[in-house]
Amino acid sequence: MDEAQLQEVVLAEPRGFCAGVDRAIEIVERALRKFGAPIYVRHEIVHNTYVVNDLKSRGAIFIEDLADVPAGATLVFSAHGVAKAVRDEAAARGFRIFDATCPLVTKVHVEVAKLAKEGYEFVMIGHKGHPEVEGTMGQLREGIYLVEDADDVQKVQPRGTKLAVVTQTTLSVDDAAEILAAVKRRFPDVREPKKQDICYATQNRQDAVKLLAPGVDIVIVVGSPTSSNSNRLRELAQRLGTPAYMVDAASDLMPEWFEGRRRVGLTAGASAPDILVRQVIERLRALGALSLRRLPGAPEEVHFPLPLGLGDRSMAELDASRS
Repeated sequence: MDEAQLQEVVLAEPRGFCAGVDRAIEIVERALRKFGAPIYVRHEIVHNTYVVNDLKSRGAIFIEDLADVPAGATLVFSAHGVAKAVRDEAAARGFRIFDATCPLVTKVHVEVAKLAKEGYEFVMIGHKGHPEVEGTMGQLREGIYLVEDADDVQKVQPRGTKLAVVTQTTLSVDDAAEILAAVKRRFPDVREPKKQDICYATQNRQDAVKLLAPGVDIVIVVGSPTSSNSNRLRELAQRLGTPAYMVDAASDLMPEWFEGRRRVGLTAGASAPDILVRQVIERLRALGALSLRRLPGAPEEVHFPLPLGLGDRSMAELDASRS
């Protein structure tokens, strides 16, 4: 076989769903089973086209404005979290509410609320317009300043001297460290979180790409354009000098990407289901790949409990009543 033809697929470990995404999807699925369609979800439950379309087909309705939710309906908050005003409005409207906010995002919200009571203002490192950033900044009416890069740090004008820093959980670990260093240079007494806000899954998937990218000729990231952590994986591979593309589905793969490239690295963002990875592998085999190899990686055994009313006991009771 020509040396320049595609021969091997190398799989990153870990990749794909994290515990927060698993939990969020399960909350919507269980709510559909327990209460029936429709179930309303504020914002995409997770940023993945396949997952959202699958849940839509089963009766989930995704909305941005709570005015689109009828009285008495069941409402799920997405994994990204919501502003306090959204939470208060939903409660006032009397919806049956299940909160699918990732517990690692909730941890940031709790930290913001706690420190705000102690008189702190905040610098938030994140991407403007991302729903997680809107949710975290929306925990306060004022006193939280968004910075997207090191230059933004110079524009922050806090009113007081007590300042803390929080971070969007799905950022590039390296970019966040660079911006945090700029924050600490400008505000040497800034209070940092006891444990960094960037989540374990984001960190692990980025570490896996750092291991993967140098040993392959091209990296494919399975993930949707709206997925922050998937975009960071593609950017990281490119920064390491390996051409990288992000695809929503196997049909997005372009044969010309693989011309003259023997080894393709494959990973998936934390909101991308494994079925999409399997479909990409099949497409790569059709394009000529002969073998599949998995890299060693950090095992993930994190599990987050479901909200009260959707846990295992309530579903067991529901199933028993149907039998």
